[in-house]
Amino acid sequence: MRTSKTCLFHALATGMAATMMTGVVPAQTLAKASPLPDSRYKADILVIVAHPDDETLISGYLAKAALDDGKRVAVVFTTRGNAGGDEVSYAQAGALADVREQEARRALESIGIRNVWFLSASDTPSRDIPNVLRSLETADHGATVGRLVRLIRLTCPDGVITFLPQVVVGENHEDHQAAGVMATEAFDMAGDPTRFSEQLGFPDDYRGYGNLTEGLPAWQPQKLYYFSDASHTDFQKGRGLEFDPSQISPSQHVPYARLVALEASFHLSQIGVGAEGAKALKTGNYNGAGPEYLLLGKTLVGGSTTGDLLEGVHAAGIPFAPVAGYVPPARSGVTVELGGAWAFYRQFWPAHNLAAVAEMLPAPEIGIGGGGELSVPLLIHNDTDEDGIVELEIALPQGWRSETPRLRYPVRARAAYPVRLLLRVPPAAQPTWQELTFAPEGKNAVGSVRLRVFVGPGGM
Repeated sequence: MRTSKTCLFHALATGMAATMMTGVVPAQTLAKASPLPDSRYKADILVIVAHPDDETLISGYLAKAALDDGKRVAVVFTTRGNAGGDEVSYAQAGALADVREQEARRALESIGIRNVWFLSASDTPSRDIPNVLRSLETADHGATVGRLVRLIRLTCPDGVITFLPQVVVGENHEDHQAAGVMATEAFDMAGDPTRFSEQLGFPDDYRGYGNLTEGLPAWQPQKLYYFSDASHTDFQKGRGLEFDPSQISPSQHVPYARLVALEASFHLSQIGVGAEGAKALKTGNYNGAGPEYLLLGKTLVGGSTTGDLLEGVHAAGIPFAPVAGYVPPARSGVTVELGGAWAFYRQFWPAHNLAAVAEMLPAPEIGIGGGGELSVPLLIHNDTDEDGIVELEIALPQGWRSETPRLRYPVRARAAYPVRLLLRVPPAAQPTWQELTFAPEGKNAVGSVRLRVFVGPGGM
């Protein structure tokens, strides 16, 4: 009796012989159909934020999209909130992250959102003067972007909403800005098959259990929106959607503002979030829910700036749309620019086709409490072929003073010299905008740079 392997070989040999003698190919059967992307996780809108409770800033719009517009909404948190405080227990660090993750899941489920992911970036403690570069360092920048690209390819969103990658006056946590930076990068990479290509490779085992490549599709999202925690909204008006949470939800028969309070009430560990939401539910006073602004960062399918978030999107997707990438700026002579996050963003925006973001503010800005100190990073550029000595001319508002001695800075040819000025801010009786100007002095010196500072009566 032949073994099964022998039978297989005999059958193959017999078939080949028959084909050779008759020239007739045996009948073929139709191969198994390729699986479609997993519809359980398909998202029309993907929200990418930093901390559990960040979504409360736009929860009115998200409730409308999920509960009344029939949109599939998913949320990604780049951190689990391990560095915050806890208003209801002694939980800290990893334990607090476990608490905040559950709070966020329950909060989002209350407005119809169930697909929620948490990444492993570390929560960076907030500072008065945020620096997005510090947060990107602690977030394991490259690995986190890779995870975001994977989730975009898994969920195939048409629109992405994230934090505004911009320094603005307000709480403006640096993790918020970092989430916006990494979400923008993932938006621009997910459709590129040369980026994180291991996520796209089909399983290399015929049974589908290769487990060394991931089998996801490349996916190009079509519209990118930003929101901001800025304390002023003048620059946001007319730059995208403006959602009024006082409207009544057709399905829930209550104002969206009540759904905002309900969603916030689950975040009890967070000061000023959970307790305030619970208080609003108890009193019926929802006046704290102001307009929600979603700023159009860019669209690959046209449409109006203030139109619907998914206006013009193609359900079947669109081809990959490459961005400009980094192009060195055209500088000459000796110049000065704001350093730190400001210098980074001046490179980041054009590289990612974000002209709309670059022109949002009339000038770079920051906020500070009166009577405090303001640290201003500067970069002196010498784009000549000669080494030079540069002084800085600083124009300060009345009552301000510099704590940094006036120095002469040796700047090598074709190089930059980093400077950090420490400025003393006088007390302020009323909130006010003030302006600082910095200019280089010396051979080949040209131009100046200004910084708008919002000075408050107390800490910002």
